[in-house]
Amino acid sequence: MSYADQIFKENCRQILEQGSWDTAFPVRPRWEDGTAAHTKRCFAICNRYDLSREFPLLTLRRTYFKSALDEILWIWQKKSNNIAELSSHIWDSWADAEGSIGKAYGYQMGVKHHFPEGEMDQVDMVLHLLKHDPQSRRILTNIFVHSDLAEMRLYPCAYSLTLHVDNGRLNGLLNQRSQDMLVANNWNVCQYSALLLMLAQVSGFQPGELVHMIADAHIYDRHIPLVEKLLEREPLPGPKLELDPGIRDFYAFTTESFRLLDYQYHEFTDSIPVAI
Repeated sequence: MSYADQIFKENCRQILEQGSWDTAFPVRPRWEDGTAAHTKRCFAICNRYDLSREFPLLTLRRTYFKSALDEILWIWQKKSNNIAELSSHIWDSWADAEGSIGKAYGYQMGVKHHFPEGEMDQVDMVLHLLKHDPQSRRILTNIFVHSDLAEMRLYPCAYSLTLHVDNGRLNGLLNQRSQDMLVANNWNVCQYSALLLMLAQVSGFQPGELVHMIADAHIYDRHIPLVEKLLEREPLPGPKLELDPGIRDFYAFTTESFRLLDYQYHEFTDSIPVAI
């Protein structure tokens, strides 16, 4: 069975059985009808995915992999903060009249910084270090920039990726301050797994582990019945992911550079309310 399903079910059961409610406090998120969107949550959940063994995609319900991939390329490759350059509509609620999400996500990846190695943005610095100093303990990105928070339409959720090379394997540690388990958990896991595979291929390494650290892992009140339905399902065998082996330039990847093989999933037709 899919290991991603196993981890997802364990996390959700932990939240439902051991988590605490935030109903005693005022909360920012709202449902479309204006009602406060409260959560049951657990602090500091850590998951590990060995990408050399399986690509971590849910089978309990479909994860729209190409859309998730398009978003991570929008952030890391296009370094964009405008939804006009994104194929999906997941950011529509957060954009201004011009389509901008402010100084968030891709904007931060494209800001040039002065490093000892020269002037580069965060992505190019990562690529430079993986090629020229792979044993460095400084190969990381951070988009939670306090001086720019007031100009972000939404504070970054997944905000930091630390890369680590060990015995020819590229590992990644993803830090996330907040995680909507039903809507976004596997979305983030599969897109950062794909990112790690891309970085490994262009840098000459084998894929290793993605370690996902979630500070506030939560299930929204109106999502609980839907999560309980998923917990009743039996996982299916996980899929395989193939990358175009000829690509050696990170910026040459597109959503068409990936082929998902044998992706089986349970149909899930329930409407999922989204808190904004």
